[in-house]
Amino acid sequence: MSKKDYYEILGVGKDATGPDVKKAYRKLAMKYHPDRNPDDADAEAKFKEASEAYEVLSDAQKKEAYDRYGHAGVDPNMGGGGFHSAAGGASFSDIFGDVFGDIFGGAGAAGGRGGARSNRGSDLRYTLELDLEEAVKGTSVEIRVPTLVNCETCDGGGAKKGTSPVTCTTCNGVGQIRMQQGFFSVQQTCPACRGQGKIIKEPCPDCRGQGRKEKRKTLSVKIPPGVDTGDRIRLAGEGEAGIAGGPAGDLYVQVAVRDHAIFRREGKDLYTEVPISFADAALGGELEVPTLDGRVKLKIPQETQTGKLFRLREKGVTPVRGGKPGDLLCRVIIETPVNLSKEQKDLLKQFQTGLEKEGYRQSPKRSGWFDGVKSFFDDML
Repeated sequence: MSKKDYYEILGVGKDATGPDVKKAYRKLAMKYHPDRNPDDADAEAKFKEASEAYEVLSDAQKKEAYDRYGHAGVDPNMGGGGFHSAAGGASFSDIFGDVFGDIFGGAGAAGGRGGARSNRGSDLRYTLELDLEEAVKGTSVEIRVPTLVNCETCDGGGAKKGTSPVTCTTCNGVGQIRMQQGFFSVQQTCPACRGQGKIIKEPCPDCRGQGRKEKRKTLSVKIPPGVDTGDRIRLAGEGEAGIAGGPAGDLYVQVAVRDHAIFRREGKDLYTEVPISFADAALGGELEVPTLDGRVKLKIPQETQTGKLFRLREKGVTPVRGGKPGDLLCRVIIETPVNLSKEQKDLLKQFQTGLEKEGYRQSPKRSGWFDGVKSFFDDML
């Protein structure tokens, strides 16, 4: 694991909330994603660092362990008094359970496999970039994943066709040897068979006795509606093939939602800025605003000020786990007209003169601001 401080990697403080951590990770993931930075080893390293930091800080239990013990709290190999999986020797799926556990069967599928765990293939992670519309409405995509699959020639056994592995004579097929050191008895992995209990005398020529070969698999992934950056979908058994015919690992598809030209998402709510004219703001009016389901009418009342926030109920995102849809919040921005004609400028000057004669009664914020400035300078005298 990275020895850098996870908070420093994501650029957040220790008091950062879950949404803060997700937002920081999303920004870095989009910036350093390998697809956007091909053949850039530095970007790839930063992407992995950010993913590693997010995996810890987005989980309350692991975050607490990291805050108390540092890296030792989340890395069993570092010892110390930190967090350890109850199962011991946990794989990726045990430690970093996916957010769709209750939908897709839960994480930690390898738990309780006993001796098979040591032969289990590695879990893989694939970062999938989606448009906001795809993430909100759901979709199906095909991905190509480089992985290790069982050798077809030897059916994953590693031995030459027509032969079979033989029992290791050093450990008698146990995979472990026991060494006596004075009053203490120490058990360790058999160095001859490396814990497998069997030795391949005649390796398969296609996989050279490994039982696995590199291959790119094409998989179809169903994305449920409502996913967001940082969410993961577990595809059981689609990771690397196990050693010596052991069970395959899992594939975790991690979602990264691209920035949108119009909308900004925060949880289940969407935000957008709506430019309106000075006349519409002063006199009121009605205009069409976009939503992910089409256009809707937005009524602008008279004397609307810039920055005013209008809420369109249930025009946001339906959460991936279900529940009431979020809202669409439209912030109006009054746009100053440009490229005015002489006639238009004359009309505005007349309008300005009229305001001045009225003492700016129609501009309460301006009047209040100038009164505050006058009071400030008077206090300095």
